[in-house]
Amino acid sequence: MSSTATARPIRFASPTPVRLNRLTADDDLFLKLHSLYGNALVNQLAWRFDEPVDAVVLERFHAHLAHGFLSRRVRTTAVPFARPWWVPAARSIPLDIGSEPVAEDGVLDWFFDQSRVEFDPAVGRVWRLSAAPTAAGGMLLSLVTSHVGADGGAVLYAVGDALDRLETGAPVDTATSSGRLVGNTPRTGLYRRHFADALGQLRSAASGIRAAVAARSVQEPARNPRPAEPALVLPDRHTAASLVVEVGLVEWNSVAAAHRGTANGLMVGVAVGILGRSGRIADGSEVRVDIPHSMRVPDDPRGNATTGLPIAVPYRAGELTDLARVRAAIKTAARAYADPATTPALQHLQPVQMMLPRFVLDRFSRTAKAPECLCTNLGETGQSVASFAGVRARSVLMRPVVCVNDTELFRRVEVGLNLSWSSDGATVTLAATGADPDRFPTRDSLRECVAREFAAWGLRPVFWT
Repeated sequence: MSSTATARPIRFASPTPVRLNRLTADDDLFLKLHSLYGNALVNQLAWRFDEPVDAVVLERFHAHLAHGFLSRRVRTTAVPFARPWWVPAARSIPLDIGSEPVAEDGVLDWFFDQSRVEFDPAVGRVWRLSAAPTAAGGMLLSLVTSHVGADGGAVLYAVGDALDRLETGAPVDTATSSGRLVGNTPRTGLYRRHFADALGQLRSAASGIRAAVAARSVQEPARNPRPAEPALVLPDRHTAASLVVEVGLVEWNSVAAAHRGTANGLMVGVAVGILGRSGRIADGSEVRVDIPHSMRVPDDPRGNATTGLPIAVPYRAGELTDLARVRAAIKTAARAYADPATTPALQHLQPVQMMLPRFVLDRFSRTAKAPECLCTNLGETGQSVASFAGVRARSVLMRPVVCVNDTELFRRVEVGLNLSWSSDGATVTLAATGADPDRFPTRDSLRECVAREFAAWGLRPVFWT
């Protein structure tokens, strides 16, 4: 069975709480990036089942999502400096269940193809659920979400709530589900609230500027410039190389412990090694590794509630990354970013960022750079979102997906390597994206670097096909 891509209206069972849920600085940043680059980066939660999941179950799951935490759209105001806010989306992209079975060697391609969707935060088209049978008799399921409305923690919260309601037979409802946290527009006093928010933003901007001046001597780890050579002859449009690899959790932890590190540190060490093997960084370089850290709390209404900890990790050709040093660097960065006095100046300027007009952002975007190495630890995500009405997924994957874009854009923003780590309590699932078109021109080139680095650590990978 399959459905069309036209949107359909949603009837809300009961009204959501009348309160304003303003966009955070991170929400605003991703919204502005969306206006500049479209769907350049999306998040994907993916499941592999050894048996089919009933279409009725998937329809019910979709309905819960459509009334839950992900179902939101952006509303704006003409009041200067007042922040946009979230309201429940009135429409969603319909569930799509394909009829053509996916071959075993086409699983990765099918998952990537699901990222080819046009999101629109203004109308609430910010997520898409799709499924397809496999040739082996199982099923693939994909939930692709826009980063404007949800970070990884928000997606897991929304999915966990929808699955809990599916399991208990709870009604499809906004007011009693995670959708109650999205917020809405009050019927009275709206402009008074906008003016109050604008004044608050001006105060926050002034405080941020003072804090930035005070912290002007605090330095973040530097990133390495992208080598200009070699420049391969490539098409005008580029698909970033991506793959998924599995390793036993016991094996992963034992290797980390043997090198005086943690599971998180081993991910960083492996990432630095892969980047070095590709030629993206030179022997003796200090690699800037950005590590997202969730700030989400219970009943958190924020779409994005993540901060980043940048650390510098030495790369030495032919040597394994020093995991004890990585562990110490992460602890030091966490302490530094917890204190405003040792937080870099740019971090204090988020209220100012939200006030910048579009033409200023256009100028900044010409010199903006992507992370050279991004390592995301999603924890044991698989255990809480693996079961659909008694049918348990064989594998659960969560990852950022770098979408197809201009080859020269990838070169200009100097994008490097993204790794995301998750576990179901028994198996580590590691998603890797090598987006530098000249170092990772194909999936095979990325796989070669990953295989060599894993072998150096004594890890035995199983690659998805």
